[in-house]
Amino acid sequence: MKVQIKRKDDCKYLPVPKYSTGGSSGVDLYADVKEETVLSSGQIKLISTGIYISLPRGYEAQIRPRSGLALKHG
Repeated sequence: MKVQIKRKDDCKYLPVPKYSTGGSSGVDLYADVKEETVLSSGQIKLISTGIYISLPRGYEAQIRPRSGLALKHG
């Protein structure tokens, strides 16, 4: 399946999401932040990825923390 990706105008410097290895189940995303951002434990904050995606009807996209980071930091 192909997913159309468009970068926000001010985020052209961010890499396009891609699979890191042949067996990857998802792609790596990058945060659209201009300065250091710290989230306290349990804090929720909207962080842009700098992209827009177009998915076919009936599909969804999910964003999950990296397993190693989630294990170490929650």
